[in-house]
Amino acid sequence: MLKNFRFLIIPLIISVSACNWFKSPPEIGKVLSEHFKNKIYKDFDTIAYDSVFVKTMDSLDQGFINPKTVKAFYLEHRGAPELVTKFYTNGELDSLATYLDNSKVHGFNPEIFKVSQIKALLKELSDNKFKKVEESYPVIARLELLSANAYLNYNNFLKYGAVNPRNIFSRYYIKVKRPDSAGMIRLLSSENILDTLRAVQPSSVQYKALQKAYLNANDARERQILLVNMERFRWQMPETGSNYVQVNIPDFKLTWFNKADTVISMKVCVGGKRQNGYEEKLKAFAKSGNLDDKPKNHETPLLFSKINSIQANPVWNIPVSIAQSEIYWMARKDPYYLSNSNIKVYYKDKLIGEPDTINWSRYSRDKLPFKFKQGSGGGNALGKFKFIFDNSSSIYLHDTNNKNGFNLSNRAISHGCVRVEKPLEFAEKLVGDSYTYDKLRAEVDLPPIDSTHIKWYKKRMAAKADTSKSFQLKPAWFGPKKQVPIIITYITAWSQNNKIEYRPDIYQMDEKLWVAMKKFR
Repeated sequence: MLKNFRFLIIPLIISVSACNWFKSPPEIGKVLSEHFKNKIYKDFDTIAYDSVFVKTMDSLDQGFINPKTVKAFYLEHRGAPELVTKFYTNGELDSLATYLDNSKVHGFNPEIFKVSQIKALLKELSDNKFKKVEESYPVIARLELLSANAYLNYNNFLKYGAVNPRNIFSRYYIKVKRPDSAGMIRLLSSENILDTLRAVQPSSVQYKALQKAYLNANDARERQILLVNMERFRWQMPETGSNYVQVNIPDFKLTWFNKADTVISMKVCVGGKRQNGYEEKLKAFAKSGNLDDKPKNHETPLLFSKINSIQANPVWNIPVSIAQSEIYWMARKDPYYLSNSNIKVYYKDKLIGEPDTINWSRYSRDKLPFKFKQGSGGGNALGKFKFIFDNSSSIYLHDTNNKNGFNLSNRAISHGCVRVEKPLEFAEKLVGDSYTYDKLRAEVDLPPIDSTHIKWYKKRMAAKADTSKSFQLKPAWFGPKKQVPIIITYITAWSQNNKIEYRPDIYQMDEKLWVAMKKFR
């Protein structure tokens, strides 16, 4: 509420009576008097208008999305009707109303901007039927504030999206830009509303293609899918540059883009969807604390980072959740499971020499005192390569020792990390030169491409074959030629080859976004 607005602005009125707004008549009075050839506006009383303005502000502010910003702007301008003064007589407020009316082409209901009220107020002012100037005060005040609020919201919705994804998705770690008060103050201080409205129209090829399909679609479900993806393309994502890697979860695909070209594309397997009824089951687990009640959620998070290293022959540091839900039971069932799977067990960071002798029935799986690591080699769940980028979720891209998953149509089957179909080709593109690539190949027992590098390969193979020494396969690290931006995203409709491609909403993120968008429909 802005109950104190009056007490903040009245001292300003008294102390700055020499400013333009408090001249007699103020600018608004001169503008309207000249426009309508109506002398009553020469009697415009700023003190009397201010009282009406404050009451109008108090009655409207609860319906504003950014009431503090609107309040700050009018405190700075001492309650003067800036928009009406600058943009009523030149027709730009009428243009604003037209843009608001046409917001349905972006999937919005024009009435969320109070467009009918704004048009009615514009008509009432234009009819020029006031007998006394004070009769115009509530019309001007209401037109000013509703126009300011609509102008801000329309621009913000188109430039940044109506919904902040980080407020509705628990695993959305991409830092999207959102409107700030300084930017909104600049908007309200604009000298040309029409130019701003034109400039804010989304211009990306993808957005325009989805918008065209939305306007042509008759099926309600199809229109819904198009709308949520239009919203995604309104979000202000981090700058990827022209050369970046994208993993689109619903498409189960990794694509490396270089401007408009595709450097490489491949199938991926992503995290499995959370259990049905996840939210309710999570509440039950919170009450019981029993791991048997804990619902599974392996969904791959959405994030933005840069690929900074490649690990050949990786070691898998097995997460606690997997140790509790899978490794523990396998070890109880088969005492040789750990050694046969090349899994080492650590107690207080010390390696246990004979993990097969552990009596697992003595330990509760929710309080396991052990850590588990799977060593390098062919049986390692991460395969031969791991592609690393900084993130708070311990997510990475990796090879896999189980290639069958790439033959599935629904490849949401991992524990959260992203399995890539062509890790060697991907590594080659990342390292970017034959010398480093051949060294990387040698680490995984592949002959070099360049015959002058054959010595590395022969030396490694000889060491591995030497039975007089204990050869131990260890991880080897390689740096990419240049850190490559990677974005893991979620898009269920996009334009490709002049056709809209659709993918299933595997994580029900479309549904959740649609619910959040409904109040704007």
